Amino acid sequence: MEGWPTTSCTPRSPAYMPEGLTHLHPFACKEHRLHQVASIKETSAAPSHGVSLGDAFLVWLRVAALSFGGPAGQIAVMHRILVEEKRWISENRFLHALNYCMLLPGPEAQQLATYVGWLMHRTLGGIMAGGLFILPGVVAIMALSWIYALYGKVGIVSALFFGLKAAVLAVVLEAVVRIGKKSLKNNVMGGIAVAAFVAIFFLKVPFPIIILLAGVIGFLGGRAGLRTFDVGGGHGPSPGKDAPLVDALLGDELPEHARPTVAKSLRVAAVWLALWLVPVFALIAILGEANVFSQIAIFFSKMAMVTFGGAYAVLAYVAQQAVESYGWLAPGEMLDGLGMAETTPGPLIMVLQFVGFMGAFRDPGGLSPLVAGTLGGLLATWVTFTPCFLWIFLGAPFIETLRGNKPLAGALSAITAAVVGVVLNLAIWFAIHTIFAEVRPVTWGPLDFDAPVLTSISPWALLLSVAAVIAMFRFKLGMIPTIAVCSVAGIVLYLARAIS
Repeated sequence: MEGWPTTSCTPRSPAYMPEGLTHLHPFACKEHRLHQVASIKETSAAPSHGVSLGDAFLVWLRVAALSFGGPAGQIAVMHRILVEEKRWISENRFLHALNYCMLLPGPEAQQLATYVGWLMHRTLGGIMAGGLFILPGVVAIMALSWIYALYGKVGIVSALFFGLKAAVLAVVLEAVVRIGKKSLKNNVMGGIAVAAFVAIFFLKVPFPIIILLAGVIGFLGGRAGLRTFDVGGGHGPSPGKDAPLVDALLGDELPEHARPTVAKSLRVAAVWLALWLVPVFALIAILGEANVFSQIAIFFSKMAMVTFGGAYAVLAYVAQQAVESYGWLAPGEMLDGLGMAETTPGPLIMVLQFVGFMGAFRDPGGLSPLVAGTLGGLLATWVTFTPCFLWIFLGAPFIETLRGNKPLAGALSAITAAVVGVVLNLAIWFAIHTIFAEVRPVTWGPLDFDAPVLTSISPWALLLSVAAVIAMFRFKLGMIPTIAVCSVAGIVLYLARAIS
């Protein structure tokens, strides 16, 4: 036949050929058929978009290594690499995935990486992308926690963290302004932010209750069609409408593996709930609820379900509980941990690993303090991030139904506004414990808050904090340079014997 090589091969009927190979010409020679079979196997093994898992691994490793600067910087890095440079995913798909991740508890940047990895290479791709995103932070925070636990009281190390706290205070204030500009678009949003601040700072209303109430208010407002709840928001980039889409490899089509089914959803829920909760219940059953490891597992599992609005929003609640309820940290140590998370790659919520480390380090039971601290830090990380994979693998297949959903958009807007008030509370709490050596509780009717003892002010801490704020707000100095300069200033003050 024309187009096929002449051969003396014995003809074969298509009826005897394997499924999927019946299009091979029955008179093709053995060598030609083998070449076609190899070609078909190679094609079927590769994803339709043409990006191999190995290539994706290297790119996600690069994303992880550059994931400094909080969610805004991390999402901007992913957008530049995945959308603009590699053309792996279209603009619309990227922003739609980001909007979904912002509705979830947990770090949206890590969940966005998991989402895109899952879209491209199924569950394995999601685990690879999300796992690599946090791996550098896990290693860095663990190493810094060891140094802090062993040498944190050494004069020069303590001085370094003295300067670090002043810089972190400026960073948190900058976060209040940045989030506020994006989310407080009208008086209703401003009112929600003020109410959230008063509730958490003066009335000690738990953070989860504030987020729940804000979400309900926003959901009802969005459902009623009120324009005040349709303000958008988010940390991600906002490129123009003419952003190029034609070269995106994945495009806007939903891959076959991403189509939801009940059976698939039940399997995903069973596997990831077991990975998350079986260790928690095992610790409770074996060690009892009063054991520090059980407390870490329970507390951070709760945090994994309510960490809406990013790390800053939940840190005030974590700090108060870790200091006042559990005694895992001293007041200023939460600032030290946040400074570590700010200066290392990965989500800011990695500071919870430091909290878990110090909690177990100070109550090791029969273990070595460093061994107990390491296990406590890894346990806190496990119960914090395992649910993030559950939210993506279970919920993402249904996300297409959320396009243009006004009630959910309203809920997100209200939650983001409440987060502004909560982060302002965090900034004030940090300021009180950074600049003043003593605080005293104030209780009057429903009011319950900590007030600084003015005579315990630290002039150098105040001066460094003011300098850091001026550097970031007036001179637009970046976060990393500000932290570096303040840390060096703390060491200089120690060497000059201005602080002890």
